[in-house]
This record gives sequence, structure tokens and C-alpha cells, in this order.
Amino acid sequence: MTPENAPTVQQLLAFYLEAGVDCALTDEPVNRLSDPDIMPAPREAAPARPVRTIPAAPAIPAARAEAPAAPEAAIQSAREAARTAPSLEALRTLMETFDGCALKSTATRLVFADGNPQARVMFVGEAPGREEDIEGLPFVGRSGKLLDRMMAAIGLDRSSVYIANVIPWRPPGNRTPTPQETQICLPFIQRQIELVNPDVLVTLGNPSTQTLLSTREGIMKTRGRWFDYDTGTRTIRALATFHPAYLLRSPSYKRMAWQDLRAIAKALEQAQASS
Repeated sequence: MTPENAPTVQQLLAFYLEAGVDCALTDEPVNRLSDPDIMPAPREAAPARPVRTIPAAPAIPAARAEAPAAPEAAIQSAREAARTAPSLEALRTLMETFDGCALKSTATRLVFADGNPQARVMFVGEAPGREEDIEGLPFVGRSGKLLDRMMAAIGLDRSSVYIANVIPWRPPGNRTPTPQETQICLPFIQRQIELVNPDVLVTLGNPSTQTLLSTREGIMKTRGRWFDYDTGTRTIRALATFHPAYLLRSPSYKRMAWQDLRAIAKALEQAQASS
């Protein structure tokens, strides 16, 4: 690459931001591929005279311990911690001190929830993005602004709904959470739903729908359909719909999302009439 064609600092930063590298974890570069357990020892000075030694039989290298297929201990710890939370405030405190999920070490802060804890409708997405990680609130970026407009279309706002995510810590570079990370965080969002106890649960997008509603079908088949979500003490009506981020990429599906919003409004009216 000639000096004339070399990218500017602004162009490089724009490239890194587009690739998801939008924040530095440390001030110094770190080689994440190096293994500290097998780093070579410092070279010592050679002896003045070679020492003759009897060669030893070659040792059989010990098999390196494999990481467990699933962090069962972390999942069990999350289940036990979530069960003991008597309130949303206690649950948040437990999650802030929980160290069983590696995402906590790369995220800026816990993104717990936003809205009214006594809300009759609860929206659940997948995981926080960059803006959410900075502010500590779910759905505050571009997709959050669209969600606000969607809610306003049926007379709702953040003072009358409760919003959370299955994963409360941002995955690095907005990557997809791993199945292990999802299973570790699942007990917390399940307890969160149980404590809010809404009349209607809305899952936004495929990941949260499949995780919470125990289905392997895609969002095109699940959206607009009602499910029964069992908290263990009560059955809540749940509706799957598109994630606002998907609607930003595919605005032609906003018509279907509007149908889902109308179904949510009707369900809330029915719940209020029967209460």
C-alpha cells in the first residue's frame, strides 16, 4: 500500500467501529491467543563448561485438561441465586455481584431493566448493544427509539411498560451470545419475569422467543402467535414479534409488527376487563 493510499486515522476508526471494535478494554495491547501457562522461561546464562548428564527417558506428556462442555456449576449457581431474590432490587444486587458469566468482565456495566416494575406488559429482547452498555439501560439506541414509537402507537411508553433482556451484559462487539452464556443468564430473566408478573409478555426477536418460549421455530412462524409462559405460580400470555433492529433492516415487515401491536393492545384490554 502506497503512502498516498494509506487510510487515515478517521477511516481506520470508522472501519473498527463498523467491525464492532468500539471500545478498548485496556490501555495496552494484549495477545489473547497466548497461553500464560506455557510461556517460555527466561533464558539463563550458559554455563562456563558443558556438564555431561545421563539422558533421561522421555516423559509422556500429560493430557491437558479439557474445559467442561457446559458450565454446570455456573448455571446451578445462577439458579440458586435467582431463586433467593425476593424483589427486583434484590435480584439486581445479586446479578451485580454474580461472577459466573464471562460477559460481565468485558461489559461496561449491568443492563438490568427499564420502565415500570408494576407494568402489565413486559418486553424482552436478547442482549444489550453499545449504547445500552454505556448508559446501563435496555433499548436506548436506534432500535430503542423505534421500540418507543411502536409502543406509542398503542398508547404505551416507558412509564407503563417494563423492558429487559435475556442477557444483561453486552457481548463483545455485539456478537451473538453463546448457548452457555444464555443458559447461565436464563434463571435471572425468568425470575425477573416472575417478579414483574405482567399480564402480557412480549418476546422481541428470534433469540428471546426461542429461549423463553421453548420453541425452535423461526420468528417468521412464531410472530403473531400466542404462547403460554409458565412462571411456576402463574401462566402468562406471551406474544412473539420482530425485534426493532430487524425492522430497521427490513422495514417491509413493519406492517406485520403493527398487527402484533394491535394484538397486544387487545389482550391488555381483555385483561383489564376481566380483572
